[in-house]
Amino acid sequence: MEANPLNLINYGLYIVTSRQDNRFNGLVTNIVFQVAAEPPTVLTGINVANLTHEYITGCQAFNVSILAEDTPLALIERFGYKSGRQIDKFAGLRYELGQNGIPYLIDHTLAFLETQVTGSFTAGRQTIFIGQITNMGVLREGRPLSTSYRQHAHRWPVPKNASLYNPDTLYFG
Repeated sequence: MEANPLNLINYGLYIVTSRQDNRFNGLVTNIVFQVAAEPPTVLTGINVANLTHEYITGCQAFNVSILAEDTPLALIERFGYKSGRQIDKFAGLRYELGQNGIPYLIDHTLAFLETQVTGSFTAGRQTIFIGQITNMGVLREGRPLSTSYRQHAHRWPVPKNASLYNPDTLYFG
């Protein structure tokens, strides 16, 4: 039986991207959800220590790649366990630039959202960015990647800057 009820909450896994000048960065997060239909609005939570936080704060925009269940661990590792301060996370990957000049991934992505930040607030070590959707599209059909799915398919360690991080429970799910 699960000892921590919070581990029973199911989350999607997404790649949130942003830009600073001509540089791009992004990360894997489980914090993306719709908060309003009109105007269409989502929010994301980004750890203040992450480079992507710096980029979103600077350009006041972010994009979301909604990942498919077939997303390989290598992509999750690149965007979830490595810092954009040390590597170019987009090197060798297929991506498109949105109308806002921010990339979204092509491979392993079901759909994308482009946003403009309309507000933010602090929640613990995260900043919650509220983004009004300015453009979106479906790239292919499929099932979205979730923490529950990956818990049963793989036991991925949780990065220390992730909202789910708990030193006593180091795996998604």
